Amino acid sequence: MKKLKLLVLAVLPIPAFFFSLVIGQFDIPPLTVYEIFFTKLFNPLISSPWPPAYEVVVWNIRLPRVLLALLVGASLSVSGTALQGLFRNPLVSPYILGLSWGANFGVALSLLIPLPFSPQFMAFSFGLLAVFLAYSIAKVRGETPVISLVLAGVIVSAFFTALQYIAKFFLDPQALQGLVYWMMGGFYLAHWDDVMVTCIPIIFSVVMLSLMSWRINVLSMGDAEAKMMGLNTELNKVVIIVLATVMAAVAVSVVGTIGWVGLIIPHLVRMAVGPDHRKLIPLSATVGAAFLLVADDLARSITTYELPVGILTTLSGVPFFVYLLKKTKGRSWS
Repeated sequence: MKKLKLLVLAVLPIPAFFFSLVIGQFDIPPLTVYEIFFTKLFNPLISSPWPPAYEVVVWNIRLPRVLLALLVGASLSVSGTALQGLFRNPLVSPYILGLSWGANFGVALSLLIPLPFSPQFMAFSFGLLAVFLAYSIAKVRGETPVISLVLAGVIVSAFFTALQYIAKFFLDPQALQGLVYWMMGGFYLAHWDDVMVTCIPIIFSVVMLSLMSWRINVLSMGDAEAKMMGLNTELNKVVIIVLATVMAAVAVSVVGTIGWVGLIIPHLVRMAVGPDHRKLIPLSATVGAAFLLVADDLARSITTYELPVGILTTLSGVPFFVYLLKKTKGRSWS
């Protein structure tokens, strides 16, 4: 039974992928969708018997969106899982060190001042800058205590929040509307370039964190215990934070701030398989990918217009944590 549970969690993205390909405002028969997909995948030179518009919708609109949702869901979930283990705190998310607020300010700055850089590049750069500042503030005598990192993250988040409000004050209404919509998160502008940009850093970071999962297990016991076991705590903290931050920053720079995924999924997977990060990391990737993909399906199908997916993930996260708190009486982490 336990192996069956692990298998189900591991393969969740597969049915979610094929289900999501047929979801959309443009009505295409499901069998035609799958025929287009497999023909383009294995025999792209064959002449198409279906209308050209079908192929454009399936291959150039739906497929990159589905793949991007899978990548972003995996990145946010794994980032949250790794940082929760490192910080030994169930309320830690990928944005704990100020990444989201730094990214938001980067986009606001790009809209306010004509710069030779894209909003995506500015979001990525300022997201990394925020985390670097938090780590630098927390570092004392060559060490970075977990509590200091959390407090530094609060400081940096407040700083970039203030800068973002200043930028918003001077933005024209149209640019301000675009910024607010971007901050809600969504895949409405997904295309193949986004998939190419995100796939390598996200897949690399997920693989590396999976290989380091036993180290996260050791670090989650505390710095003193990790040092007694011969682990270089400072070096491993830096590597884990960098990997978790890079893939979350890449995701945020492309699709905006999508909240709660890095909080919900680690808890769900931990409840299902236990606290061992050797299982938590890879299964968080698969469950997170499937979760965000289904959330995006709902965002683009429950109404005649598309909702920002970040709204749905937040709406689903709030009652989940209320239920978790009531059921476990605050003891879910233990």
